[in-house]
Amino acid sequence: MNSASTAHLLVDVSAHGLGHLAQVAPVLNALGGRLPNLRISVRSGLSSGQLRARIAPAFTHLPGASDFGYVMRDATRVDLAATALAYRRQHAEWEQLLARETAFLAALKPDLVLSDVAYLPLAGAQRARLRSIAMCSLNWADLFAHFFAGEAWAAAIHHEMLAAYNSAEVFLRLTPAMPMVDLAKRRSIAPVAAIGRSRRGELREKLGCAADERLLLVAFGGFDKRLPIAGWPPAGKLRWLVPQAWCCEQPGISPLESLGLAFTDLICSVDAVLTKPGYGTFTEAACNGTPVLYLRRENWPEQEPLIDWLESNARCRAVDESEMSALAIASVVDELSRQPAPPIPPAGGADEAAAILAECLS
Repeated sequence: MNSASTAHLLVDVSAHGLGHLAQVAPVLNALGGRLPNLRISVRSGLSSGQLRARIAPAFTHLPGASDFGYVMRDATRVDLAATALAYRRQHAEWEQLLARETAFLAALKPDLVLSDVAYLPLAGAQRARLRSIAMCSLNWADLFAHFFAGEAWAAAIHHEMLAAYNSAEVFLRLTPAMPMVDLAKRRSIAPVAAIGRSRRGELREKLGCAADERLLLVAFGGFDKRLPIAGWPPAGKLRWLVPQAWCCEQPGISPLESLGLAFTDLICSVDAVLTKPGYGTFTEAACNGTPVLYLRRENWPEQEPLIDWLESNARCRAVDESEMSALAIASVVDELSRQPAPPIPPAGGADEAAAILAECLS
């Protein structure tokens, strides 16, 4: 092991949406304060721009994805047939993939591997005799069992997945999270969330908002989920902030990328967020005191613990896509904005995780 001042951390960040980055970035930011000379390599299929928008310490980006998570039809629906095929193909080549991963890690020689939440790097680290830690609110093995446990071909794949996860020194189970009863070395820690800065006045000035106009941020965690808002009769006192890719520039609708604000600052500056159940947006909204409207995901087992936690820690409401309209959403936003806010939950998980990582790297 190198000294803490020269240690090397490899972080593997899943590109299955943006939620894994939202978990990792606050931890790395806290770790950078503890170990300012730490060498950090980040392997991810996310772009360098996406990574650097969240991660403050200097790092080397190693482009590439070591997992695919699940094949999604859109932000709320899984393509189960395509996902099953992808896992069967991956594990048909498991030994070859593991050999390549082991060689990659042996050449890179990190002092510690942190994965959120691919399991191949953990298995590779074990074979290369390197230390490893996993961290997430979910794991692909539990999701795999949920969807495919009844299939004759699934048991061997599930065994390889669990063996990889259980090879890590510890699995940092973020609050809120799936139970993860099959992970023997799980350790629960507090919520991880980036804390933003309210720039409400600046945002409203940029948008030219009326004094009584409410702002709704639409954010589906990096997944495509296009709502037909351009065809809805407008609700005069609701301004929608939507992805540029929706191409919906018209009165009452503004592209969020043009606003020039960091995502967490946007969350702090709007009246509500419309999203799917996902760790990053749920915890960031709750820990920044912003109400949440959410569309339930189709048969996604992680969502129940996330929703239970959100209902205890934020003003929130499920909305039904089949019944949505601009007027209906405006009414819910107005209702939530008028409700008394519960105490903001502390986001102490980043410091907890950083302390654990720093101890391993010392």
